[in-house]
Amino acid sequence: MNIINDLWRLVTDDIGIDLGTANTKVAIAGVGLIATEPSVVAINKNTKEILAVGTPAKKMLGRTPANIVAVRPLRDGVISDFEATRDMIQYFINLAYQKSDKFIKIPIPRTVIGVPSSASEIGRKAVYDAARSAGAREVFVIEEPMAAAIGSGLPVNEAEGSMIIDIGGGTTDIAIISLGGIVVDKTIPVAGDQMDQDIVHYIRHKYNLLIGERTAEEIKIQIGSAYPLKKEINMEVSGRDLIQGVPKTLSISSIEVREAIMPSLSKIISAISDALEEAPPEILADLSVNGIVVAGGGALIRGIKDLFEDKLKMKFIIGDNPIECVVKGTQMLLEDIDLLAKVKQNYGNY
Repeated sequence: MNIINDLWRLVTDDIGIDLGTANTKVAIAGVGLIATEPSVVAINKNTKEILAVGTPAKKMLGRTPANIVAVRPLRDGVISDFEATRDMIQYFINLAYQKSDKFIKIPIPRTVIGVPSSASEIGRKAVYDAARSAGAREVFVIEEPMAAAIGSGLPVNEAEGSMIIDIGGGTTDIAIISLGGIVVDKTIPVAGDQMDQDIVHYIRHKYNLLIGERTAEEIKIQIGSAYPLKKEINMEVSGRDLIQGVPKTLSISSIEVREAIMPSLSKIISAISDALEEAPPEILADLSVNGIVVAGGGALIRGIKDLFEDKLKMKFIIGDNPIECVVKGTQMLLEDIDLLAKVKQNYGNY
């Protein structure tokens, strides 16, 4: 069997995929990250033809003619459009094939895909089937918090408790891990996308100004914070005045953005607290010493570590390159057959 695997490696690359609600990341085993693209697909409604995937498709959001629709095939970490998801995975498999350095290339890779731990068996099977339909010869669907923990360098196989908070686009995955398995698991549909909507609603209600989710995301990235800053910052925001119906620009502050997203942050804090309450005493003692790792795009919000430590009285650590922890974990699994076998044994193929 090892001989067969070695032969396959000569002609095809194994790829890891972080199939996120907001962005999808792809890594090649032995190479590293090769692509980060928005999880968006543009489709011609009349012909069902895929017109664009990733960044070009995202640019079409809100700007397409009647016969073209730009969709996010995953919502809250769950497949809402099977065909679009399949075509998106196919696009990324082809992209990995194009970037392969193999002399003889066959685009039939072994694939590890990270999904939210809350995904149902039906949801996992849908991801598995989509990847198989897209051309993967073997598919392993694993929980994103486990992949994030592996990608963060946590000792997931040790008799020692580790905890990961993965704040993505559609979901926040919270997991306490020991001996290669998830001991406590909490997933809530509150993460980056919800914070964007919080900002949209806040500006609409306070200023009667309508902005889009893309603008809200940019506001969150540019001036968003979870904890008071030493020097608060401002940003010019443009939208449509809902009273006069004309374009309008105004200045908002990081204080206002913090106020807007605090309800979502509070829900995440509550979920972390619930997970800690369920942790066995021995593991809780480990976490008190080792700390809790925060990963995902949400880990990049200014002051989120300070907020968590202030509210929960525990030590928190922002993972190295937190936005890539999940896809790095899928890559590491492909490079460690023994670890992949253990994860497969614990969670199955989908």
